[in-house]
Amino acid sequence: MKKYLIIFILPALIACGNKQKEKSNDGYEDLHPIATNFFQPISSLDLETPDADKVNLGKHLFFDTRLSGEGNISCNSCHNLNTYGVDNERFSPGDAPGTVGGRNSPTVFHAALHKMQFWDGRAADVEEQAGGPILNPLEHNIKDEQQLVDRLKEVDLYLELFSKAYDDEDPITFDNLTNAIGAFERTLIPESRFDKYLEGDQSALNTNEKRGLKAFIDSGCITCHSGPALGGQMLQKFGLFHDYWKHTESEAVDLGLYDISERESEKYFFKVPGLRNIVHTAPYFHDGSVQDLDDSVRIMGKLQRNVDLSDEEVNDIVAFLGSLSSDIPEDVKQSPFEM
Repeated sequence: MKKYLIIFILPALIACGNKQKEKSNDGYEDLHPIATNFFQPISSLDLETPDADKVNLGKHLFFDTRLSGEGNISCNSCHNLNTYGVDNERFSPGDAPGTVGGRNSPTVFHAALHKMQFWDGRAADVEEQAGGPILNPLEHNIKDEQQLVDRLKEVDLYLELFSKAYDDEDPITFDNLTNAIGAFERTLIPESRFDKYLEGDQSALNTNEKRGLKAFIDSGCITCHSGPALGGQMLQKFGLFHDYWKHTESEAVDLGLYDISERESEKYFFKVPGLRNIVHTAPYFHDGSVQDLDDSVRIMGKLQRNVDLSDEEVNDIVAFLGSLSSDIPEDVKQSPFEM
């Protein structure tokens, strides 16, 4: 009887195995080792776990409108955690009525993975970046560091939270404030399906997405958009082959890094943005001049690689970019002042 069972069961097992093999054999098996040469999953990074008390303080500060002159905006106003760390506005409204920021607000998700901050790279890390908008009259509109420190010292909650997070004689300082906000932002690094793919699960991407990944690599996008954040590691001229504003139809020409350095060779240089969650963070580029991701991909091919990407290539690359999406837990998105 056992002999007959084996005879009947064995072909079924073989057929099942062949079916599974066919399911995983989509012709892109050799793509994975190539991809791991250019990208790294978040799990491979040696990320330090921020102090819990600093993270808690930083979250309170991130959501607190008292960090703006008239109390009209918070960090979350421009970097809304419910919409992937952006406000989806071309330029973000400031604290003072009628004011707006000068450049598009990038996502705060995964920003801690970047080598520099701001579109012109003037801040080294998320801690230094946190102080910039607060003191900018077009953004948070706080006149100086002392004004904010004095304001927070009048809040019992912050007397408690700062003392708990920092073992200093006078814990409420502007440096500690930006350090705490940075600690909170360093927790906003969710993993995507692409991370699972890089870790070895080739089924994490479908065939369309793998085709887009191959097109992304073959088109030379990895020249700037590589590493764990798929960007954020360098400054690059926007418009290597053509004037960018002629393709983006920008209302004004931004000189980028030149505004700081005044070096002719650094005109139109901007930080290369990371591409994680890019399908959710429109509008695109430093001036938010392009709303559609397909158009952005096509424009980048022309400006940076001097190639005319086909509709099929654009569609495939956009499909791949969708695999970079990831979100943070719902409780992290919720304001501590509403809990």
